[in-house]
Amino acid sequence: MMAAVQSMPSTSRDVIMGAFNGYREELDEYYDRREALTKISRDITSLSKKCIFLLHRLVTDPSNKPGHEREVSVNAAKKGYESLGQIKGMFEGISEHLQGNDFWKFQRTISPGLQEFIEAYGFAHYLEHNTLLPYAEVQAYLSTDSGQPYFPLPYSDYLLGISDLTGELMRYAISAITTRGGRARARELCDFVRDCRASFEAFAPQIRGMDHKQKTTTNSLRKIEDATYAMSIREHEFGASPDRLDALVSQYMSGYGQDRGWEGGGRGSRSDEQDEE
Repeated sequence: MMAAVQSMPSTSRDVIMGAFNGYREELDEYYDRREALTKISRDITSLSKKCIFLLHRLVTDPSNKPGHEREVSVNAAKKGYESLGQIKGMFEGISEHLQGNDFWKFQRTISPGLQEFIEAYGFAHYLEHNTLLPYAEVQAYLSTDSGQPYFPLPYSDYLLGISDLTGELMRYAISAITTRGGRARARELCDFVRDCRASFEAFAPQIRGMDHKQKTTTNSLRKIEDATYAMSIREHEFGASPDRLDALVSQYMSGYGQDRGWEGGGRGSRSDEQDEE
């Protein structure tokens, strides 16, 4: 091909080479920007995971006073929001690269970080309000003070991120069930995750990856149901005082978690919940 180009008149050759140089520069700029956005997405993912770890640690801290569960949850949520402040700044920093059609060009590049952020934000929101994080609130958070969005929030990323939240709620339920008042909390979480699963089912055929998320949500729901059912049986069996029952529950759940390869506290392995990106 180069021989053919060289045999052309100089004017035609210059036009063709100029076009190739333009395409090369455009591609170089595209790959450089995608690489930079990939790194930022990974940083956002890492910070979001740290925020989730923080929230779990705060709400399951053994030093938390019995009877102050609501206060503990709200205070944990506030610290979670503070942790997410750095991520908001990162989204603001990359907004200039995601204007207009450029956002959809790089949407899949930032999607993993965006979904993990929504999961962390959704966890903090649930701890504060006991409700699902609304789409409008996420978009408002990812906007300037004057209300101008950094970029349009895809409904798919919102739903996939919120769907991941059910795994964290499962871990929270299993951790809470061994604490004073935690059995009632676990039942609330069980009902909430069940409602989420039913509500998200309609989106499974329409959103890529949602069917996989639904399978993970179903597994999470089953774990909560198994644990709460086991606790209900033991409550009726022993009918003990609250202190005695708490001790029995703690002892039982310690063995229950080990038998199934997961622990009551903290955020365990997510190998079964990874996106098929």
